[in-house]
Amino acid sequence: MAVGPIFEREVLTTPRRLSHYVMRAGFVAGLLILFYSLRQATIGFQDVVFAGDVASFSALVFRVFALLQLTLSLFFATLFAASVVAQEKDRKTLILLLMTDLRNYELALGKLLASLLNVGVLLAASWPVFALLRLLGGVTWQQILWSQAIVCAATLAAGAWGSLVAFWREKTFQTIAISVLGVAVFLLAAHGLGVLLGGAAAVLSPYDGLLKVLNPLDVDRPGVLQVSAWPTVLAMLVLAGGLSQLTVVMLRRWNPSKEVYQGVLEAAAPGAGEDAAAEEARIPSTVVAGVQRKHRQVWNQPVIWREMRTRAYGRRMIWIKLCYVLLAVLVAAVSWARPESGGGGGGGLVLGMVSAPAFAVLGIGILSLLLSNAQAVTSITNERDGRTLEILLVTDLRPWEFMFGKIGGAVWNAREMLLLPLLLVAAFCAGGVIPQLSVENAIYVAVGYTVLTLFAVALGLHAGLSYENSRQAIAHSLGTMFFLCVGIFVFMLLLVEARSSFAIQLQSFILFIGFGSLGLYSSLTHRNPSNALTMASLLLPFLTFYAITEFLLGGNLGVCFWICMAYGFAAVAMMVPAMNDFDIALGRNAQE
Repeated sequence: MAVGPIFEREVLTTPRRLSHYVMRAGFVAGLLILFYSLRQATIGFQDVVFAGDVASFSALVFRVFALLQLTLSLFFATLFAASVVAQEKDRKTLILLLMTDLRNYELALGKLLASLLNVGVLLAASWPVFALLRLLGGVTWQQILWSQAIVCAATLAAGAWGSLVAFWREKTFQTIAISVLGVAVFLLAAHGLGVLLGGAAAVLSPYDGLLKVLNPLDVDRPGVLQVSAWPTVLAMLVLAGGLSQLTVVMLRRWNPSKEVYQGVLEAAAPGAGEDAAAEEARIPSTVVAGVQRKHRQVWNQPVIWREMRTRAYGRRMIWIKLCYVLLAVLVAAVSWARPESGGGGGGGLVLGMVSAPAFAVLGIGILSLLLSNAQAVTSITNERDGRTLEILLVTDLRPWEFMFGKIGGAVWNAREMLLLPLLLVAAFCAGGVIPQLSVENAIYVAVGYTVLTLFAVALGLHAGLSYENSRQAIAHSLGTMFFLCVGIFVFMLLLVEARSSFAIQLQSFILFIGFGSLGLYSSLTHRNPSNALTMASLLLPFLTFYAITEFLLGGNLGVCFWICMAYGFAAVAMMVPAMNDFDIALGRNAQE
């Protein structure tokens, strides 16, 4: 193939895996279940007499499917492209690829397209579902084709960004954090430029371009109405090409990193061939410029000491945190400058659910949960890929010391990302930006968010211990968190649509919840199923459903209580076995 043997190998080996077919069939089944749920939420069991009602329903389903497809594609394209290269670096196999006769474009484009293969297959599998909506009316072929073109071009651009960051940075958490933050900053900046400048600046946002395709009648233009999105598609393709070209040019300048060269220089330095005993005797008495060298004092808990007192996740974590803080402050400033959108009227609510400032805080909170989860899962995958996890198993380190050290390290390293949403809630409560956010409700939000943070950290550690492959561990951990957030948002949308006839749509809601329980069960019980994890998989979606209904009905304490019960129990169910049976959690049981 023109892009090299890396992509060719992925094309030949991917169809051999059972997960390839399960994922493709599951995605289409999920779309059909969502289609049925939307029908029950809008039409129910009543007879449809007019063709216009069917066309209106088809247009609603098309809008939901297109926006959901774009959101999932952007996230997973970025995640897969970044994790594929990061795994090569963690396992020290990227150096072997650099030593071959592979050209830069074969390595960069091969890795990019190989990582996007699964996403591309899912997009191709969803095209017939969109084509079926054309039979119901309300949607034109131009809308379907242009929406798919926008999604494909944006997916390629997101993957190119993730691949560039992965080849640039060394540490896995830095790669994932910069990739996710970069996509969020780009989407906000593109949307902001479109609002301020309008016209040509709006084409940089894939969401704005997709909304124009979904709602062509909102465009005030004289003449014959034509659906077209070529400026957005062209902008995304140019962006993807530019990022890929930069990756190809800088690939061998970034790799191997300076750490590799430093290790080679130290190995070749005079005295490097001395035996171990002489080396140990020499190091403690090292004198640099007449000053006795001081060694750091290790705490009684070495795991959390390493997480908190060393640069285990890179030397430039401060820039990631600074970027996150600036993003949060910008969102808070915009929300604070426009408090009228958070009024009690329904016209200021986003999709009829929450006010715009509350939605902004919600977005910052979700981003914080994803980054906390990434911090936790990479703390385990880095140990595994660096061959240090096996060394820890032969020490006298107890399981609870290891697990509490990793939990404390994840919380400490992501402390700015955990505290900033709480500070925003307190500031909005004190300033009256969100009228419904009283002191009591702010306390409920803080308690619920703390429990969700612990759940995100526990899920990351659980996935890191359950999956031997780092890419699978990161994908399952972040994918589960992302699907939970998207599923809750879609479910709230369904409840808003079915508010007038909730009892009629209960059957579709039960089906939607059951499908979510099945997916959560397959993720949590991958290697070591237990009764507690099975119960958590069954209870978490149902309790979340109850908390959502309580929120839409105006409840406060009930929402906080059931969120704490559902996600707190799931976190405990994941952590207790790992602390008591550490070898079993790693899959090192007697049968192996």
